[in-house]
Amino acid sequence: MAKLIEYKENTGKYNMNCDEQLLKNAIETVEKEPIIRFYGWKPACVSLGRNQSFDHINFDFCKENNIDIVKRVTGGRGLLHDDEVTYSFICPVEFLRNGNSVIASYKEISSAIIEGFKNIDIKLEIGGKKKVEASHDYCMLLSTGADLSYNGTKLIGSAQYRTQGYILQHGSILFSYDKNKIEKIFNEKTHTNAITCINEINNSLTRKDIIEAMIKGFKDYFSISYV
Repeated sequence: MAKLIEYKENTGKYNMNCDEQLLKNAIETVEKEPIIRFYGWKPACVSLGRNQSFDHINFDFCKENNIDIVKRVTGGRGLLHDDEVTYSFICPVEFLRNGNSVIASYKEISSAIIEGFKNIDIKLEIGGKKKVEASHDYCMLLSTGADLSYNGTKLIGSAQYRTQGYILQHGSILFSYDKNKIEKIFNEKTHTNAITCINEINNSLTRKDIIEAMIKGFKDYFSISYV
C-alpha cells in the first residue's frame, strides 16, 4: 500500500530534510509502493537546485523579509515557495512502467496529476508553449518537459532526483505569486504571461480541494490504495 503523508507547513530546511529522509527510508526498507507527501512552507523560502549557485540571489532582501534559503537534492533552478502546495512522490524505478527513462517517468507521474486535476475541472497538459530561455534563474519562467501547464501557461514545476534505484520527484503548485517579490529575489524581470496560479484559474479552490484531487489522481492512475 502507498504511504500518504498529510499536508503540514514547515520550514524550508525541514521540508527538504524530510523528503531526503523519506527517500533514504524507502531505500533502506525496500519500499515497493510510492510515498506521497503534501506540504507548505513557513516562513516563505527560496529553494535552489543542487547544482545552482547562490550568486544571483538577493540575500539582503530575503533577510529583511524573513525568507529562508535552502538547497534541494533535486536539480533545476531557483523557486520561491510561498503561497503554494508542494507534493513529493517517492517510488522505486520499477514501480513505473518506464521508470528507467527520466523523461518517461516525469510523464507518468505528471499524468497522475493531470488525472487528479480533472476532478476539479482543470485541464492540464505536459510542457508549455513558452520556449526555454537559459538566462532565467527563476524556475517558473522556464518551460520544460517536467512542467504542467494550463492553457499554455506554467502552473506546476517539478524536479527529480534518483539514487539506488529510487526516484524522488517534488513539485510546486502555485496558489498565487508576488511578481515584485520574485523580481527582487532573483534580480530579473518576471513575465506574468509565462506562468499562472490556482487563484487565477479558480479562486474558490482551497488547498484541501487541490490535495484531495491529487490524492484521487494518484490512486486512480496507479491503481493504489493508501496506508
